[in-house]
Amino acid sequence: MLNPPISRRRFLKTIGASSLALVSQRAIGTSASRGHVVVVGGGFGGATAARYTRLFDPWIQVTLVEPDRTYFTCPASNWVLGGLRSLPSIAQGYKGLAAQGIKVLHDAVTRIEPDERQVRLRSGIILTYDRLIISPGIAFRWNAIEGYSRQTADRLPHAWKAGQQTRTLYRQLRAMRDGGTVIITSPPNPYRCPPGPYERASMIAHYLKGHKPRSKVLILDAKTAFSKQDLFMAGWRELYGFESGNSLIEWVSGPDGQVDAVDARSKSAIAGPLEDKYRADVLNVIPPQKAGSIAETAGLTGPSGWCPVDPATCESQLQRGIHVIGDAAIQDPMPKSAFAANSQAKVCANAVVSLLNERAPGEPYWINTCYSLIGPAYGISVADVYALTERGTIGQVPGAGGLSPEDGNRTLEAAYARSWYINIVDDAFG
Repeated sequence: MLNPPISRRRFLKTIGASSLALVSQRAIGTSASRGHVVVVGGGFGGATAARYTRLFDPWIQVTLVEPDRTYFTCPASNWVLGGLRSLPSIAQGYKGLAAQGIKVLHDAVTRIEPDERQVRLRSGIILTYDRLIISPGIAFRWNAIEGYSRQTADRLPHAWKAGQQTRTLYRQLRAMRDGGTVIITSPPNPYRCPPGPYERASMIAHYLKGHKPRSKVLILDAKTAFSKQDLFMAGWRELYGFESGNSLIEWVSGPDGQVDAVDARSKSAIAGPLEDKYRADVLNVIPPQKAGSIAETAGLTGPSGWCPVDPATCESQLQRGIHVIGDAAIQDPMPKSAFAANSQAKVCANAVVSLLNERAPGEPYWINTCYSLIGPAYGISVADVYALTERGTIGQVPGAGGLSPEDGNRTLEAAYARSWYINIVDDAFG
């Protein structure tokens, strides 16, 4: 396990700033290109791509298509469950992007026609494009867990798309009796936000500790390892008595934690080879995932359900002229995270601007930093820098990232986490 000093953040910040400056110098001030870039999806990936395409070349027309007028961020949504933030505080709008000359259409895409380079919208509008960027996020594999569907999700919320689902889970936690059990089912890899289920368990445990101390959180997980596992478990031991007789958190992993079915009426999860029935007062089912539905209908997904892309440009390997970024794209070993989507969006924006100006895109670099709160003053993180390998794939830059040091300052990390959230929201949404 790599434990670099805490000063690595200065290194990552310097690398990010210098690479962005290099890209900006190459893109801005070049010959005017009045092409049209359409961006579908207004999350961290899509918003960043729209914003930076305009920043890199203000002569390019950019249209962002997003059905919702308000975007609730998945980062910090677990903090809402723990009582550290309110739901309105993680709501983002699109006025900042519109002020930068981006045309924002609150509409839904019904069809993409790659041969005609057209996007059809529910309103009847047809958009033609020179380059199309899609950041569709995730969709759920509703048939993967017996008894779990779009309908039962109203009673057994996943809250893996923030907003109303977050509100539902929040209210269920507040209404639960003291002494109750909260069950979280963690999905198989790959999925959005690898450490997310474990930060969620931490935040719920924090709430229970202060308000319903006779209760507990049970994680059912077919995986035997997860992101930042040692750091999470150390924090759980310190804050929530993990692995003791009075632990607020229990983790059932491997075959015993494999959830194959749920019963919405009894709020039960059936797991393991013996089909053990776990009864919950609040059952938070996080189902297996795939790329957002528009990616599948547009012919952008492969057998895995995710979108294969050219790492250097994010252009689809299945449909030329279309670029896919964020959670939907296969960009291993980068995780499916907000910061990864933000970083991919900048690489994609530079590639699109370069291609429209008939230039070769520069050599890309990517950064991912992921913070998790185990308690209000207890933060942990993982960070990585990525570059293209000789084979044209994405690889981690040796020694350029790592986990929080075992003897690190957890209070300072928690402050970094809050600052990180403010900064990435500002960077994406303006």
